[in-house]
Amino acid sequence: MTSLVVVSAGLSNPSSTRLLADGLTSAAVDALGEVDVTTIELRDLAHQLTDHLLTGFPGPELAQAIEAVGRADGIIAVTPVFSASYSGLFKSFFDVLEEGVLDGKPVLVAATAGTARHSLVTEHALRPLFTYLHAVVVPTAVFAATDDFGDEGLDRRSARAAEELAALMGTGSSHGTSVSSRRTVEEQFEQPTPFTQLLREASRG
Repeated sequence: MTSLVVVSAGLSNPSSTRLLADGLTSAAVDALGEVDVTTIELRDLAHQLTDHLLTGFPGPELAQAIEAVGRADGIIAVTPVFSASYSGLFKSFFDVLEEGVLDGKPVLVAATAGTARHSLVTEHALRPLFTYLHAVVVPTAVFAATDDFGDEGLDRRSARAAEELAALMGTGSSHGTSVSSRRTVEEQFEQPTPFTQLLREASRG
């Protein structure tokens, strides 16, 4: 069965980050059909992540999370915005993955913040991070400010991103991006998305 792993780095309980992650998961399930979903709440792994960074050995729950990411056919990664970038907790999790774990793996990136001023964090922080890790980042990133929740624009962006993820995972609808059209890491650097297009996508909806 197709495997989807959702990584949520929200710190509060409940959190807007987890709310966005759940919305993206629902959209992805609609796009994928039958899929096995594993949700990783990094808040619950914070102490084990610190221990792993200090000792090099993961605790049992962290080891299971790392193994799930390695087995996944696709990933949804959602972080709150801290100091105009992803959170330290979010970065720490991807720091402890072994080299090559994300090679060629489709990833949908998303972020939450209090205001739309941080809307380009998905492009100047998240997309470069996962490109560096050799993942295949879906074209549409999803950002949600506090006022976006409950808005149809967020639902539309989520559905579009989920369809793109499903297509990259090889199970999406025919109008999405096909597996054969994946851009390599080298192609993404040689032909970056124009800044004007990023601005249009960030303000859409």
